[in-house]
Amino acid sequence: MNLLVFEYASAMGIKDPALTAEGKAMLRGLTCDLECIPASYLISKHIDAIEGSECQPIIIGETVEDWISSNISNFDYCLPVAPEEDFILCGLTRLIEKNGVRVIGSDSDAVRICSDKYLTYNLLKDKVPTIPTYRIPWDEVELHARNISHNKVVKPADGVSCSAVQVVDSETSFKDAATRVRAVSSLPYFLMQDYVEGTSASVSLISNGKEALPLSLNQQNISHQDGIMDYNGGKVPLSHPMENEAISVAKTAVESINGLKGYVGVDLILGEEEVHLVEINSRITTPYVALRNMLNFNLGEAVVNAVVHGELPGKFVLEREIEIQKKDNRLHLKVIN
Repeated sequence: MNLLVFEYASAMGIKDPALTAEGKAMLRGLTCDLECIPASYLISKHIDAIEGSECQPIIIGETVEDWISSNISNFDYCLPVAPEEDFILCGLTRLIEKNGVRVIGSDSDAVRICSDKYLTYNLLKDKVPTIPTYRIPWDEVELHARNISHNKVVKPADGVSCSAVQVVDSETSFKDAATRVRAVSSLPYFLMQDYVEGTSASVSLISNGKEALPLSLNQQNISHQDGIMDYNGGKVPLSHPMENEAISVAKTAVESINGLKGYVGVDLILGEEEVHLVEINSRITTPYVALRNMLNFNLGEAVVNAVVHGELPGKFVLEREIEIQKKDNRLHLKVIN
């Protein structure tokens, strides 16, 4: 198998640690897991190669898009890790497909749906519990701002992590939040959602395109400062009274989107009596870095097997509990038990 792996920020040479900490950790985990294949991986000439990995680094000086256009046909498979923001992951996936290379992940049409949270909401609102979501064109900001009387969540439709996500409760805070969204999103609209109380969580799954296997329910540590949300790590796994419901919602959601394959992360809010779907990430997500140290099988190899052979792992166990700490723009793993 001739497999290429890349993580967008490290391949592009982005050095801002606030943007690269999680991506570099995911790339490090993938290159260690995929030594058994083995794989090659892209790394910018401005970024240090991954230490301790036997995977072959390919050092590039151009953009990822330019390199893929010229070179991806030399590979049989490609596993991309990239943000949904500005449909970067969707565009890269389509470019890989266009060159006749099989993606170890979701089809571009599925990535497109998951990259626009409003499309995800419309597709799944009748299949799983979702949060009421409204698409706001930029020329209607003033109109909606006047009607804000209680907590709402404002966010980009194509955002990643907690970028420009804010809780608002007034006309002024709504306008401020819209301004933040416009700075990071090129779409002609943004989203407003009802604010739902509960525990922020995610479910990690592997899918072969027909069946999705939930691996873990994960805690997300989300801070709120002046209404602005920020991701600060989490815990894998999370024990919660709504665990079974959360896993069921995530599995149903993933299996309801054609072409959703490989590793998938589903974000949820766990209430006292109901679970609400927030969004779906059609890519490797941060809990991967913990899960790969907990499962009794090779997670990276399992992702490849799910896509290439349609095989999902059998009975498995989580052998420990790990806390993911994000401090000073770095990820730290702490084994709890």
